[in-house]
Amino acid sequence: MTLNSTSETEEHRVLFVCSSGGHLSQLIQLEPWWRDHHRHWVTFDLPDAQSKLAEESFTPAFHPTTRNLLNVARNYRLARRVIAREQPDVVVSNGAAVAVPFFLEARRRKIPTVFLEVYDRVDSRTLTGRLVQPFTTSFLVQWPEQQKLYPGSHLIGPLY
Repeated sequence: MTLNSTSETEEHRVLFVCSSGGHLSQLIQLEPWWRDHHRHWVTFDLPDAQSKLAEESFTPAFHPTTRNLLNVARNYRLARRVIAREQPDVVVSNGAAVAVPFFLEARRRKIPTVFLEVYDRVDSRTLTGRLVQPFTTSFLVQWPEQQKLYPGSHLIGPLY
């Protein structure tokens, strides 16, 4: 299963994990790929997410996530529950910090992960990118400049 393939006939169970706002908007751009797969979303229960995911299955994550150890622990417990319930074939994220506990739990369960670095960070690595790259199955970037920041990443081009 690759993100650039739209002709696959096999349905996969995809778990999307991201912050609301721009992160969610970028993953929504992948609809030509994900529309034919069973999917579940984990993001913050905020008005933009409620609107964009009105017809989707979604679980609210705890926020804020940056420098909030209590919510990191809560989100790790949430990751264990959601992954056990949804049994995804792959976990996909573009950040931010909410991705980390889900990627850790996916790794523990030997579930492949795909991290897509956000399109607007071309001159420095994101904290989430730095944290998940060592154990992400597939690390994707949108700009050639990002490949220099993340050795071993795969260039897919911009989504916008």
